[in-house]
Amino acid sequence: MVLICFLGCADLRGQVPGLFTLNLTLCNLLLTAINMPLTLVGAVRGHQPGGDGLCRAVGFLETFLTSNSMLSMAALSIDRWVAVVFPLSYHSKMRYQEAAVILLYSWIHSLSFPTVALCLSWVGFHHTYGSCTLHSNNHEEGTSFLAFMVLFHLLSFFLTLLVLCITYLQVLKVARSHCRRIDVITMQTLVLLVDLHPSVRQRCLEEQKRRRQRATKKIITFIGTFLLCFSPYVITRLVEISSSATISSQWGIISRCLAYSKALSDPFVYCLTRNQYKSCCRDMLNKLLKRSSGNSVQRANSYAGHMVPTTSD
Repeated sequence: MVLICFLGCADLRGQVPGLFTLNLTLCNLLLTAINMPLTLVGAVRGHQPGGDGLCRAVGFLETFLTSNSMLSMAALSIDRWVAVVFPLSYHSKMRYQEAAVILLYSWIHSLSFPTVALCLSWVGFHHTYGSCTLHSNNHEEGTSFLAFMVLFHLLSFFLTLLVLCITYLQVLKVARSHCRRIDVITMQTLVLLVDLHPSVRQRCLEEQKRRRQRATKKIITFIGTFLLCFSPYVITRLVEISSSATISSQWGIISRCLAYSKALSDPFVYCLTRNQYKSCCRDMLNKLLKRSSGNSVQRANSYAGHMVPTTSD
């Protein structure tokens, strides 16, 4: 649906955040189409699906797509921070050139870690998680692999979380400041309009309350879904490689599935719940229904024309 809206609406394609949304959507679609089914097969069978070459390719792709999607979320938060904190200079600060540079960095950053892991043979099937992922069977390289995994999660999960918290907290601060100014104007207006009906006054106060809560709910959703989906898997992996604790395969697969579930929530969190995408879906649906109704009327008229007797009969 996100891709259909992006391809069908020129307004969405003309906006800079559309590039970040498109990159995030493509990462989630590839992860869903390739890695999720193979992880299901690996979890059910208990061994890697296919040969070693396929497993290495799938593990490389999973690491790249997951880190790239995280950095896309960070890029979207930076874009919204610039739009809210610097609204008058947004179009000069966030142009297609800047967006292309951010996407280029995201791709280079995301490709570097799985490339290094592939060269060092640190990609393979992990029975605990039932998937082909970053994994080392050589115990002599335990310290090096631990340092690599810590660095990878620091520069992907924790870096993205830090950017999300800083940018969205600044957005929340500005939103609350705007709400306070609007609330002052609203209260002054209600005081002046002494003849205002009590029901109208109550609706104004309720709208004022909803306005204060709207930004908070959105930011809690952005950061909360990120933490809920990724933190169990990241913490489990760090505990696994840094200690001798044994992780059960049930919990490992559950944490892996929670990380995959972020691909399901992203379209709703970042796209389909926004008014622009809703109006785009509505417009395309209306066009489709009008076209279908027009075709049915045309077919009915054609059928009726065949049924009317002519003078030659």
